[in-house]
Amino acid sequence: MARILAIDYGTKRTGLAVTDPLQLIANGLDTIPTEQLFPFLEKYLLQEEVATIVVGDPKYPDGNPAQIAHLVVGMVRKLERMYPSIPIVMQDERFTSEDAKAIIRQSGVSQKKRRDKSLVDKVAAILILQDYLESIRK
Repeated sequence: MARILAIDYGTKRTGLAVTDPLQLIANGLDTIPTEQLFPFLEKYLLQEEVATIVVGDPKYPDGNPAQIAHLVVGMVRKLERMYPSIPIVMQDERFTSEDAKAIIRQSGVSQKKRRDKSLVDKVAAILILQDYLESIRK
């Protein structure tokens, strides 16, 4: 079975998460500089079979598109052109960064590690992927 890949797109860094081949568990894959996203995906998709790409849909708490939403739409369009055979799904990502920070705080990691924004991005991608997995299981 193919994996599901999640993307938490940011202007500076992008968090990535992926399921196991049975699509049961979401794991952090990496956090990369956003300008390296497409080369990274190209290499990854040559090595791993991916059934679906889940992209965090940035929204404000009231449901309106966040300031970065137009950049995410552009990235999704490029993904659709590059990988027409892979379905791309938008998943609401409201509060994932705040939830990620809380999870990291509660995990007992050092204060220095908690300040690592790349860790927050990776955990946010995991949360986006977990939310998606829960939505398709219902």
